[in-house]
Amino acid sequence: MKRIAIDMDEVIADTAGTHLEWYNRDYGDCVKPTDLNGTTLSQVRPERLKQIESYFDRDDFFRRLRVMEHSQDVIRELSEHYEIYIATAAMEVPASFSAKYEWLREHFPFLSDMRFVFCGEKSVINADYLIDDNVKQLRRFRGQGILYTAPHNIYESEHIRVNNWLEVRELFLDKDRLAPLAAANRSAKEGE
Repeated sequence: MKRIAIDMDEVIADTAGTHLEWYNRDYGDCVKPTDLNGTTLSQVRPERLKQIESYFDRDDFFRRLRVMEHSQDVIRELSEHYEIYIATAAMEVPASFSAKYEWLREHFPFLSDMRFVFCGEKSVINADYLIDDNVKQLRRFRGQGILYTAPHNIYESEHIRVNNWLEVRELFLDKDRLAPLAAANRSAKEGE
């Protein structure tokens, strides 16, 4: 069975959207999602860098992230045909470990927590595919990288791109592509 590793932030968890919403609320600002195309909130408001980064140290921030639309249903479907791993670069924000783990258990209870990978550089991930919003992570990955659209990567063009989870479904659950995989899986199980 082929293996898909899936990033968390900006792929299944709306980190940038939640971050922007909280920042605008707390500082009376009106930065729009389109203002972040090709950049980050820290680059748009460098004078508030410390305040912007402080959200990542809050216990409740990663716990309250919204789930990306359709991600739960599509990942449940994918798990019938692929081994699914969640691979998050949590080493960048060590305070996020517990909150991210709890968030995953709440929103993706059908996945085994034995397949949650908290890492830094994702080149260590042994998978056929990696769905990620971070081009640096995709460049280091040995399998097929798939860029999940986020405001900061909107101008990147070097990887296969998906814009939402319905496009992920279409890419990985194409009936013609899955028929030989299903037959091979049945044969392997019958041979056991």
